[in-house]
Amino acid sequence: MMLLACTLLVAQNARQNPPAKPTGDYSGMYSFLQDGEFVQLTVEDASRVTGFISRYGDLESDRGAFLDHFFKPGKLDGKKLTFTTETVHGVWYEFTGTVERGPGKNPGDEAYYLLKGTLTQHSTDADKKSLSKSREVSFKSFPQDLGAGPEKQN
Repeated sequence: MMLLACTLLVAQNARQNPPAKPTGDYSGMYSFLQDGEFVQLTVEDASRVTGFISRYGDLESDRGAFLDHFFKPGKLDGKKLTFTTETVHGVWYEFTGTVERGPGKNPGDEAYYLLKGTLTQHSTDADKKSLSKSREVSFKSFPQDLGAGPEKQN
């Protein structure tokens, strides 16, 4: 009888207090400022963020070359995302914003998630003069292949 009462009590509590749903898996590739450039985002342990920005160089010495700006560990707090990159050729980035659902209809669709917020580009010129430029951005998630469908048999 005691076992039955405990079972009913546990079942009742489970209905009243369902387990919290995990946040979406926001890891993946997102657009960046120009076509061909991207942000690779990896969410680890639900709050630690790693990744990099891959962009075209725009200085005389690196014009057209791909430059990878790796994140110093970033942070995801709920849907609030922040990261800062390492400096490459005198340039580094800071992002402060959110991860939001975009217009993509299904997981794996383009723009299923958006990174929206403020991107600040910091640079240091040859005279060691620091400059910074901020802008509001919205980066779309790239489409993903969520697994191959059934293979055709011959």
